[in-house]
Amino acid sequence: MNIYKMAFAFAAACLFTAVLFFINGNGEYADPLLIAFFILFAIASRGYEAFKGFTYTITILAAVTTALSYPQYFTSWNGLLLSTLIKPLIMVIMFGMGTSMSFKDFAGVIKMPKGVFIGVVSHFIIMPLIGYTLASLTNFPPEIAAGIVLVGCSPNGTASNVISYLAKANLALSVTITAVSTMLAPFVTPLLMKLLAGAFVQINAIDMMFEILQMVIVPVGAGLIFNYFLHGKVKWLDNAMPIVSMSAIAFIIVIITAAGRNSLLTIGPALILVVLIHNLCGYTLGYWTGRLFKMQERDCRTLAIEVGMQNAGMASGLAKAMGKMATVGLAPAIFGPLMNTTGSVLASYWHRKPPADDHAENVNTALTATS
Repeated sequence: MNIYKMAFAFAAACLFTAVLFFINGNGEYADPLLIAFFILFAIASRGYEAFKGFTYTITILAAVTTALSYPQYFTSWNGLLLSTLIKPLIMVIMFGMGTSMSFKDFAGVIKMPKGVFIGVVSHFIIMPLIGYTLASLTNFPPEIAAGIVLVGCSPNGTASNVISYLAKANLALSVTITAVSTMLAPFVTPLLMKLLAGAFVQINAIDMMFEILQMVIVPVGAGLIFNYFLHGKVKWLDNAMPIVSMSAIAFIIVIITAAGRNSLLTIGPALILVVLIHNLCGYTLGYWTGRLFKMQERDCRTLAIEVGMQNAGMASGLAKAMGKMATVGLAPAIFGPLMNTTGSVLASYWHRKPPADDHAENVNTALTATS
């Protein structure tokens, strides 16, 4: 039996024992077993093709379970409030995003104006309105509801580019939409939050604009400059940035989970369901927006992914800047790992179904070659 099968067997045993403890009313003994289950499952997933794409998400679930079980270890350390690390960590993530982009990505606006325009406008219309509708229909406390709207008003993140690549979508269009929506975020996100989330909590649009400029635009700009002058010259940093970014995202989610533990235990399942609906509606309406405008299948897939996936990290940072990390920050903390899970499933499905456009292009290429 190889290590992956052993890890899977031990994971199943941990889960089974944890369930028994819960049934017998000894939930406190189940917590370490659940943590062990997710860790072992994350290890086992590396050995199975069907689960390999979910390793990071399963690891996040292990971290979240740890934070829920032992929140005292993730709120402060030697007198330092760990929440103060959120903004610097977001800036590190945004720098990593910048290093993965180039100034050429913005040239896509000229090459694909229709797709970029529809993608960016759809993103900033569909997700904010769905978020506001869901927040209005639920009975969540105002600050929790505002967090749902905040997720919808955020720009895209680089996770959408990875998913677009795996889904055989239009990667160039995906990267350009992400770049443009990120640059527009300092102006569009505060405006949308003022209009929509202002019904739930007080929003200072000017302060939010400057927070996004500091937290997103400056580090992304620095990353772009780094990429332009030093790409490939500091290979250890190029290789390290994705790992650093993923670790930073995980740490932010853990801090927010620990801070909002009481709220999560009360409304967690309902909030997860609402966030899931938000995410899935984004995919669906994004895809059919592309169909409405008679875009190719590749581009429709891109719009689905770009509309449905948000920069949850930036939303978490804004929640911290508002001083409402434990409430407004909960929806972004849930949305991040959840969208990576649904996005991976969607990418896996589409990866096995090459776009019809590809078949048509291959036929045309073959006919041209034989003529």
